[in-house]
Amino acid sequence: MHTPSPRDPRALLVNGTVGAGKTTVAGAVGDLLAEAGIPHAVLDLDWLRQSWPAPPGDRFHFGMLLRNLRSIAGNYLDAGATRLVLAGVIEQPAERKQLADAVGVDLTVCRLWAELPVIHRRLARRHESEPGALRWHLDRSAELDGILSRSAVEDFTVDTTTRSVSDVAASVIRAADWQ
Repeated sequence: MHTPSPRDPRALLVNGTVGAGKTTVAGAVGDLLAEAGIPHAVLDLDWLRQSWPAPPGDRFHFGMLLRNLRSIAGNYLDAGATRLVLAGVIEQPAERKQLADAVGVDLTVCRLWAELPVIHRRLARRHESEPGALRWHLDRSAELDGILSRSAVEDFTVDTTTRSVSDVAASVIRAADWQ
């Protein structure tokens, strides 16, 4: 049986509802990996799916995300990255498998969770001058929180309600066994 070495490439998806801190925590995980001298890449999956219009039956452009991720993940791995830190959302076990296939290495999924009133305050700050976007994100946060609770696609959960970003990032690295 093969015991993974620290040099074996692995990927981590930081998953969670809108406003949970996925992008911020993924960046902080990347900072900690850099401090430890671990070759890595941090990818915000929202940018890999951003296009308009959405194809029928693919509201959030997951197919486009997978096509782009296959190429980009391979490029980073070929360049020597041993850790891929992904910030994004998957809602179902089938999406987890598709994402793992796209990166081509072992995938661990962390769910960031926070109490909905805290999420709503974060979203209000983020979208203070965008009332339409705020309304959509507030509605989506509750919807997505329920979906993620039911689907349980994560390997572990980290509560971001009151903790600092650096503390959350360190907890994510420990739970993923990436020390």
